[in-house]
Amino acid sequence: MAVDRDHVLRSAAALLTRKATATLDEVAKAAGISRATLHRQFAGRDALVRALEEYGIQECEAALRAARLEEGPASDALRRLVAEIEPHAGLLAFLHTENQLFEGEDLNEGWTRMDERLGALFRRGQENGEFRIDLTPAWLTEASYGLLVSASWAVTDGRMAPNDFTRMITELLLGGVRRPHDAPGRTPA
Repeated sequence: MAVDRDHVLRSAAALLTRKATATLDEVAKAAGISRATLHRQFAGRDALVRALEEYGIQECEAALRAARLEEGPASDALRRLVAEIEPHAGLLAFLHTENQLFEGEDLNEGWTRMDERLGALFRRGQENGEFRIDLTPAWLTEASYGLLVSASWAVTDGRMAPNDFTRMITELLLGGVRRPHDAPGRTPA
């Protein structure tokens, strides 16, 4: 019987976003396969996490494309992005806790691609006068990830209603990045 790798990854992602400390036995059970079958697909937890990283990056990049970041006002594009990434926020939160993904020279280029796309959105919002210019696009990108991850944890823990995910993030983020009308200007970074 052939193992559906995508099914295993989706099952692992669903479990690990709820329980980051789940064992490989628990991952196998969630996927409906034996531990030996899981081990044939992924040599260990590290290999599984790396595969989940690739899967998560693919899902987030698809959300970036679906959000049409280049269209319309930057604030509207940001709202679309948060809504599109919401289904994958739990996986993003899990991946952000996996330090080995961000150490050493093996950093997946997908993170850089996503950073560049999001940074370009903030830069566009700054250039068109929509967003404040005293915060760098790189910082706004990092802050966005932080809010997505925090909101995912809040939803998982029952401290925030899932229906509030997009609104809570965008209102806080946009309220902080909007350019005050009376603030002295600086050129975008």
